[in-house]
Amino acid sequence: MKVLITGITGFAGSHLAEYLLSKININIYGTTFLDLEIKNINHIKENINLYETDIKDYKNIESIIAEVMPDRIFHLAGRTSVGDSFSSPQETLVTNITGQLNIFEAVRKLKLNPCIHIACSSDEYGFVYENELPIKETNPFRPLSPYAVSKVTQDLLAWQYFKNYGLNIIITRAFNHTGVRSSEAFVCSSFAKQIAMIEKQKQPPVIYTGNLDSIRDFSDVKDVARAYWLALEKCRPGEAYNICSGKGYKIREILDILVSYATTKVEIKQDPKRLRPSDTSVIVGDSTKFRKVTGWQPEIPLERTLEDLLDYWRQNV
Repeated sequence: MKVLITGITGFAGSHLAEYLLSKININIYGTTFLDLEIKNINHIKENINLYETDIKDYKNIESIIAEVMPDRIFHLAGRTSVGDSFSSPQETLVTNITGQLNIFEAVRKLKLNPCIHIACSSDEYGFVYENELPIKETNPFRPLSPYAVSKVTQDLLAWQYFKNYGLNIIITRAFNHTGVRSSEAFVCSSFAKQIAMIEKQKQPPVIYTGNLDSIRDFSDVKDVARAYWLALEKCRPGEAYNICSGKGYKIREILDILVSYATTKVEIKQDPKRLRPSDTSVIVGDSTKFRKVTGWQPEIPLERTLEDLLDYWRQNV
């Protein structure tokens, strides 16, 4: 089986590649952005066929897909930061929407029929009323960031290409996930890196935070990577599936767990620059639909995930 992972050098992409290497009879191909470091896959790059490309470049994407002729495509490339999307809304929208469109158009014009996984996001739900919790796949979209709008568009484009052209597309809406190699642009990794910096006396003993009262549903990225594989193994094309633990944690609780692992005392200060123009107070999902079809369950406790993440930053600061 030939599997193409766009954005293979990214956070989720690198973990998915690791997971697939544990299986037999799978040849892995991956795309990486032209100037992006490949440190996330340095330890496995000899086992992967890599292509440098910009997913906004249709001709290049088409040539890669024509050469690989993949049986499965995991589309993970794109801009992933909610915070950055406020400062770079145009780049976020163009990259995420055009990149996915290029995948679909290339497959359609080449008359191929791979199973395609589209990694969408719980951010699509955006503003959620209390009586809508936990969030099911049928919940309305009320996106609150340019990033969320881009993912809603990806979601709807996937439905359109499934319905109009019969492409075998499965959509997942992953809720927050974290773990080793997560970018410091994301909250858990930001806290962990700051603690590691403080321990090595590379910054004053102060952790700067945004909103600590938001409640989020966290899973380990390794559990999510496994879920992505199961999505193409067992889920129905044209359908969307939530991937989440179903348990909410206040961001303050995440910080408390990480601070409990610190080897030195720290002070907590809110940084106004880390606050978003809008922020949903509670995002907790219902993954019953996905679990019934696949048998998936999260296996890694959040406490272990956070400890692994802190150890990762201790080795990388």
